[in-house]
Amino acid sequence: MAGSNFIDYVKFCSRSGAGGNGSVHFRREKHVPKGGPDGGDGGRGGHIILRGNAQLWTLLHLKYKKHVIADRGNNGEGGRRKGADGKDVILEVPIGTVAREAETGELRCEITEDGQEFVLTPGGRGGQGNDHFKTSTNQAPHYAQPGGEGIEEWIILELKLLADVGLVGFPNAGKSTLLASVSAAKPEIADYAFTTLIPNLGVVDYRDGKSFVMADIPGIIEGAAKGKGLGLRFLRHIERNSILLFLVPADADHIGEQYAILLDEIKRYNPELLDKKRILAISKADLLDEELMEALKPEIPKDVPHLYFSSVTGFQLPALKDLIWSALQ
Repeated sequence: MAGSNFIDYVKFCSRSGAGGNGSVHFRREKHVPKGGPDGGDGGRGGHIILRGNAQLWTLLHLKYKKHVIADRGNNGEGGRRKGADGKDVILEVPIGTVAREAETGELRCEITEDGQEFVLTPGGRGGQGNDHFKTSTNQAPHYAQPGGEGIEEWIILELKLLADVGLVGFPNAGKSTLLASVSAAKPEIADYAFTTLIPNLGVVDYRDGKSFVMADIPGIIEGAAKGKGLGLRFLRHIERNSILLFLVPADADHIGEQYAILLDEIKRYNPELLDKKRILAISKADLLDEELMEALKPEIPKDVPHLYFSSVTGFQLPALKDLIWSALQ
């Protein structure tokens, strides 16, 4: 799928419908003198509703919807006839979509299940007709309740991919190659930096019909927290991952230092991500022999499980799956 088709952030104006006015009406029938008030209620305004759809993977269909407007409710009529409710507008979004208020950043909802619905911007209530206001001392009220105003607000939708394992690493660390080796995903792979421009998902088959989902995001570079590179923009996609799989290539200048830089950028983005389980996977192990692996031991952090592997030769890939599955359990 082309990178331009992946949209994970949209901002739009959401305006619900106003409620219909209540009716001021009196019963008028032959042989029924002073029939009394019988004004009906107005219909409520249309809601703006979010609905989860497991068949969607991007917010592309909402990219050019800058204004989403629901219909207003109809006014009430005589004979206690209620006005029709305004038509709701239903926005279908991918699983993992988060809605926030644009001005305050306040979280409004998270769509985590297929078919889940949330009333994002409620419509105005319908006004009551004059039939509701009759009393023993006021048997012919000449007023009714106006409909409630609709709500206009700016909303931000963010998509956070749902995956069990999130790959974190510098450009050209071998993340896309790993994803292609253990799943049916076909990310773009090339020998230049920032080959991956959008997140990719892959389902990794394990044993006995079991599987887990792995997410590959664009590479992070030092200074990403200050706006450098592409990775920081996509770090939201690993906020829901159970495990962070850090990839550092075996030919890196210093494995421990690269791991520390990645960890620091993630901490600057969201310190809560440090509470997730972490695994250090050292890629391109086909470049090493046992003697070199032994020589690299002092560079490897002691506080995180680590493993050498090679996506090209398949070296230690089953062991890497075992380590991930064990951590997931």
